Amino acid sequence: MNQRQFLCQAVFLLALLFLPLIALPASPQQSKVFPPGFNGVARYRIPGIVVTTKGTVLAYCEARRNDSKDWGEIEIHLRRSTDGGKTWQPSQHIAHKAGRIEGNPRKATGGEREQTVNNPVAIVDRESGAIEFLYCVNYAQCFSMRSTDDGLTWSAPVEITASFEPFRKKYDWKVIATGPGHGIQLENGRLVVPIWLAYGDTGDHAPSASATIYSDDHGKTWKAGEIAVPNEGEFNDPNETMLTTLSDGRVMLVTRNVSKPNRKLITTSANGATGWSKPKFHEQLWEPICMASIVAHPSQPGTLIFSNPHTVGLDKTGKEKPNSRGRRRNLSIKLSRDDGKTWPINKTLNAGNAAYSDLAVLADGTVLCLYEKVDSIDCARFDLKWITSP
Repeated sequence: MNQRQFLCQAVFLLALLFLPLIALPASPQQSKVFPPGFNGVARYRIPGIVVTTKGTVLAYCEARRNDSKDWGEIEIHLRRSTDGGKTWQPSQHIAHKAGRIEGNPRKATGGEREQTVNNPVAIVDRESGAIEFLYCVNYAQCFSMRSTDDGLTWSAPVEITASFEPFRKKYDWKVIATGPGHGIQLENGRLVVPIWLAYGDTGDHAPSASATIYSDDHGKTWKAGEIAVPNEGEFNDPNETMLTTLSDGRVMLVTRNVSKPNRKLITTSANGATGWSKPKFHEQLWEPICMASIVAHPSQPGTLIFSNPHTVGLDKTGKEKPNSRGRRRNLSIKLSRDDGKTWPINKTLNAGNAAYSDLAVLADGTVLCLYEKVDSIDCARFDLKWITSP
């Protein structure tokens, strides 16, 4: 053995000796929030998550009582966590608690006995400390309610369907839906919620377009913004949309669509309601035709985190097929340091079957991802070190 080989072997042995002392990023902690069959529910879907001003985590979703379909007897359930998403308090059925509104156009008989409560969206008001909560019933009416005690109790629902009427100037909608996921509050106090609407036959979710509604009086009243992503040209059926604020105060929408490029659509606005930029497909944000989530991270301006199944449809040779549907698996976390212009880091959170997801950030920078994993809804906790680790 020559001197060079001896030194190399010595360095290798020293590395093995001190490897246990190197601080490696912790793997994501996982907890089951809405497991299969929980409280007699056939399927939990459409997750949303927010962190209140007091640090309480609220996780909510659709509780589809009898099957996994979008139409049926569906409730909105919520669980609270006071330890950063490690453990969860008992589930609450929080909406719709007003008089039942029955009717399912997808059922030829018996549908009148079902009430579909869909697309829950929470928005934390940093100024008042309240949580505004929006949801729809039968994809036809929209309601809002409020909690002033960190999600323990909720006010009676108030119908706000009238706020969607101005959209009829562009599309004579038959279906309306909020979010899903969460809304945001701007620096000036404005609350903004993404919405989508469909204007085909009654009950059809296509053709569709996306926009926002907003409130400048802490959720007392809601108004329609402008159509942000129209259904025209190369933009085909924009629908479920998530949004975030950028370092310069602009609002950015990330919109699901069914278009030839198989990519998410991006548009921005100075106020979250009007003056939307021309939507563009983002090459790095793949579109498996599935809800995604996006959230700003407080570590430094311009830092954004994105979650979505990172797949596209492939042909038999493994080549991407235009206008295809990717499999809902390989849920991945992406990181941007430049307000979403580029996404250089892509980390797999769950390589198996996984679909819808929503993101939130704790005060200490810990990221929470509430996501559909096979037939349950789980919560993953991780930090930026895990995202950026090899």
